Parts: sequence; C-alpha cells; structure tokens
Amino acid sequence: MSIRKAAVPALALAVALTGAGLGTFGASQAYAQASTAAPAPQQQPATHHHFDPTRHVEGRIAYLKAELKITDAQAPQFEQVVQAMREDAKEMAQLHQQLRGERDKPQNAVERLELRQRFSQLRAQESGRFLAAFKPLYASLSDQQKKAADEMFAGHHHHHLRG
Repeated sequence: MSIRKAAVPALALAVALTGAGLGTFGASQAYAQASTAAPAPQQQPATHHHFDPTRHVEGRIAYLKAELKITDAQAPQFEQVVQAMREDAKEMAQLHQQLRGERDKPQNAVERLELRQRFSQLRAQESGRFLAAFKPLYASLSDQQKKAADEMFAGHHHHHLRG
C-alpha cells in the first residue's frame, strides 16, 4: 500500500504537469494500449485524435494553484503565470494545426531540421515567457510554498508545467 501511495502522487504530477511534452507520445501510447486491449469492430472506422496542447492547460493551471496553495494576495502574480501558460499552449496548438495541414507534403532532411528548429525556438520562447511570469510569483511565495515549487520543478518535471 505504501508503494501505491508514493506512486500515485508521482503519477498525478506527471499527468497533470505534462503539457506538450507528453502530447504525442503519451496520447499515442494511451491510444495504442487502448486499441490493443479492445480492438474495435471492423465496421467502425478508426478515429484519429490530434494532439491539442490546449486540451489540459486548465487542469495544469488548477493543479499548480492547488499544489502551491496560492493565496488571494498572490492571485495577481499567479494570473500572470496563468496567462503565460495559456499563451504557450495556444501558440503550440497553432503550430501543430499548421503542421497537420502540411502532413501529406513530403519532407527532405533540410525541411525536417527546419521544423525541429521551429519547435526548439517556440519552446525557448515559451520557457522565457513562463520564467518571466513565474519569477514574481515565486518571490511572493512563503517558504513552504517555495519548497513545494522547488519540488515540483526538480528533476525532469520542470519543463512540463508550461502551457
């Protein structure tokens, strides 16, 4: 039971904070597991679910607010973080939408590298926007809240909080 209790918060953190990072891998893995477990009848066409970075942004926002125990006095600083997360998710969704429109177009090595660069640039921009919004919030946190934030951003989870 203690292993399960320890695993559930870690899993909840991974699921709740994973934004675009989980995206295609997590969704496709979950879809693959579901389709392997129960194959659809042949007469039903398979539905293709597109990755949407905005899909869970409100859940990530609620999770962050609850875990950090944001007070009414901290609400203005937190609202800046919220806006950054929403804007990040919106921009990533726009890029994904654009790419879906071009998916049937063959790509050569240069075009694939250019696409990788576009994603890297967008992620860098998102990181900067999130950091700029998060710094004032972090400064307003109590020591206990800072400890919670430090734990949330420790290790590999730090890049998943962005929108």
